[in-house]
Amino acid sequence: MKRPMQQIYLETRDLLKQIEDAVENRKQFSLVRIGDGENLVMSQHHVWPISKVLQERWAMKANRGEKGLTLPNLPLRNAVVSSVKKATVVGILPAGDNTINAPDYLKRPLTDKVFAHYQVKPAVICHAGVNRELARMKEFWSLLSGRRILVITREAEKIKERLEKEPYLQNIVYALPFDQWSEYRKTIKWVIAHKNHFDVALISCGVSAVVLAEQIASLTGKVALDFGKANNIILKGRPN
Repeated sequence: MKRPMQQIYLETRDLLKQIEDAVENRKQFSLVRIGDGENLVMSQHHVWPISKVLQERWAMKANRGEKGLTLPNLPLRNAVVSSVKKATVVGILPAGDNTINAPDYLKRPLTDKVFAHYQVKPAVICHAGVNRELARMKEFWSLLSGRRILVITREAEKIKERLEKEPYLQNIVYALPFDQWSEYRKTIKWVIAHKNHFDVALISCGVSAVVLAEQIASLTGKVALDFGKANNIILKGRPN
């Protein structure tokens, strides 16, 4: 009888070592993270009725154009579930966590329901807020120093400009604007065409970043990180 695979939990410094190993040895590596938005997108129809999803404040904001996607969106749901299953490391929120500003029932309790329904069992997990820690760590920016970095985000040029200055001094080779899930195919096509010209992708574009990070790593063999609100820390010194 096969024993169930033991899930590995990485503290931030252990995750940093894995990212460093992937960068140094040119290994495919993707980090994706699950918060309230990802939970709601994945819960559509199968875990929660669409009507219940649409009543949530997050969904209302999404349908006002504030989240880079509109709901209902079953193709996005399927893409997110698929990418969470394939990612190298999945960031999830511990029970009772208060890192993100959302009702508790939209955080770990909903992640557990979604994962149970889709039989998602990540081999390696970390804290979903790890991106905020990485953005503030000298060691993270030090290991990226000299690497060719691609940034994908709504404020691409602003982030590029900031990361090229002190204290980051990063080599941003491309700054790709990404605002809406509808831009996904065009973006992936561009990334594949330029795969030999970057080493690491930092992606901050809400729920779409989960799919982009996993797919970019998978299709290019590079390191791709769902960087989320780390952008705000870089630009404003705070996550929101």
